[in-house]
Amino acid sequence: MVNATKYRAGHGLAGLALVALVWGASGCNGYNEVLKSTDPEYKLERAIGFIDSSQCYGALMVLEDLMNLTRGTSQGREVQYHHARAQYCLGDYYLARYYFKQFARTYPDDVRSEQAQFDAAMCSYRLSPGPSLDQTETRTAIEELQLFMDTYPGSPLRDSCQTLVDNLREKLERKSFETAAHYHQIEQYKSATIALRQALKDFPDSPYREEIQWLILDSHFQYAQQSTERRKLERYNEAIEAFLSFVARYPDSRYSDRAQRIHEVCVSEVVRLKETTPAESL
Repeated sequence: MVNATKYRAGHGLAGLALVALVWGASGCNGYNEVLKSTDPEYKLERAIGFIDSSQCYGALMVLEDLMNLTRGTSQGREVQYHHARAQYCLGDYYLARYYFKQFARTYPDDVRSEQAQFDAAMCSYRLSPGPSLDQTETRTAIEELQLFMDTYPGSPLRDSCQTLVDNLREKLERKSFETAAHYHQIEQYKSATIALRQALKDFPDSPYREEIQWLILDSHFQYAQQSTERRKLERYNEAIEAFLSFVARYPDSRYSDRAQRIHEVCVSEVVRLKETTPAESL
């Protein structure tokens, strides 16, 4: 039916009411005639044609009518499959996912079962939001695409699935980075160091790794600056350790000059604090 390169963003549901009005008022492309027909084969043929020509609302109405007419018959399988397609055509990815999965479960031996499972995973992919939002659907999509690849290791759709999984993981990496970096932006430096280190742990090959390491260094430094005199020595030393780790990994970083200035301040402060702090307190 469809492959990953042919999926469109879908028709937004916001315009569905307008589409319904147009269909209802004009009976476009024989819509009313099709609905009134008592020939299931004719209605199914026309519904498939509606989907293929992106007349999604009309296809859905005809197919929902057909579901009642063909329940328990051999034609019911065809209607169920194309009903899921119509939901996808409309951009209702929650319902489309449900019906594609239902079809694959009900007819596991059908030649289209593999495609239906891929289409269900594609619905989850379409439901994945932008990086700034909750990523539950993104993780669901990764799980479903991975399950598809495990179930059908020889599928011609495997490469498409892997590309989609890579796209979704990049989104999770960006979400992890932006969430951690936000703590630095709002000057919650202790939380920033924790979140940034977790981001590196979760995504060790993150494309944001250099910036994350820089923000860890700067967060340690800013946190030391904000600390009481009693805690500054320990925290400046932590900033120095973060600096050494940073320059070892990125000796030619675009942040090198700023990192070097931070290091100089930290070393100077450590010397000062050791000179002014009683030995028993060190």
